[in-house]
Amino acid sequence: MSSSLFDPAQAGDLQLANRIVMAPLTRNRSPNAIPKPITATYYAQRATAGLLITEATAISHQGQGYADVPGLYGTEQLDGWKRVTQAVHEAGGKIVTQLWHVGRVSHDSLQPDGQPPVAPSAIAAKTKTYLIDAQGNGSFAPTSTPRALDLEELPGIVHTFAAAARNAVETCGFDGVEIHAANGYLLDQFLKDGANQRTDDYGGSIENRARLLLECTRAVVDAVGGGKVGIRLSPVTPANDIVDSDPQPLFDHVVRQLGPLGLAYVHVIEGATGGPREVEGRPFDYEALKKAYREAGGKGAWMVNNGYTRELAEEAVKKGADLVAFGRPYIANPDLVRRLKENAPLNTPDTKTFYGGGEKGYTDYPTLS
Repeated sequence: MSSSLFDPAQAGDLQLANRIVMAPLTRNRSPNAIPKPITATYYAQRATAGLLITEATAISHQGQGYADVPGLYGTEQLDGWKRVTQAVHEAGGKIVTQLWHVGRVSHDSLQPDGQPPVAPSAIAAKTKTYLIDAQGNGSFAPTSTPRALDLEELPGIVHTFAAAARNAVETCGFDGVEIHAANGYLLDQFLKDGANQRTDDYGGSIENRARLLLECTRAVVDAVGGGKVGIRLSPVTPANDIVDSDPQPLFDHVVRQLGPLGLAYVHVIEGATGGPREVEGRPFDYEALKKAYREAGGKGAWMVNNGYTRELAEEAVKKGADLVAFGRPYIANPDLVRRLKENAPLNTPDTKTFYGGGEKGYTDYPTLS
């Protein structure tokens, strides 16, 4: 009997009420990287999702790339997240946080002591970040040119991912964590040869470029247990000026290495993040990717993401996807599960309030009566 989008699902240690996932959505409402009380309201409103994945959350000050995004490295930040997990659990939901190091997708003004951002190689990303001035006005600005990380700095990055995971689960009460290895951020920058031009053990071959991602993943698994760990991958997205000359063998290798780690789930962005599901000039076989993971012993739930409608999602589940992530629809539809189940119309999101601000466009969208 084939599964439905609304059937329960298992993802590692996580027993989920349905197969609908709220994807990570950056909202820039955490001054000083501290989630505010309205953040707890926002996530609790959406707790009928089988799983909530928080907005990407910086594992360190160096890992921050946008104004007013939350963090996982200071006491006040952890206290803010405790309020969020408590509210979600009281509403009957499950929530994991997304561990984020942006690498080169940052700005000097957001970095400790105004230093340049870090990256595998000193190559600027042709993209923009979001800054907020002293008057509270937000705007997009080009990212700063990064410096290449020294070899001896990389164990510190690995340690910081593990420490953030431990903070998330043990201190904040999250049900698990998702490692952000997608969308042109640090781990994706190491993976892809368009951003990684190193000549040491972390550059060149596929095995070398995948090394940092795998070291971080193993450290996070050791810290909190594989059944509480997911990972997000985006094989062909052009987001944040990222590209690889031959992504299929690269990502097949990555998932084969992830297979034995006992992960809760693998979260795959199909196509361009927030854009077309097929990227011109970048063909990719997602079924082959899933097959490589399963053949390597990977038992984690397979989560698909990018532009899914109810119909596409139901079809994906019938074809074997375990979970389907929805992004923008969740901004305007806190009761998305009910709306999908009843085939009810969806609220239209207010794009002007996506980034920064307060309750407007955040916690004030109507639910079905």
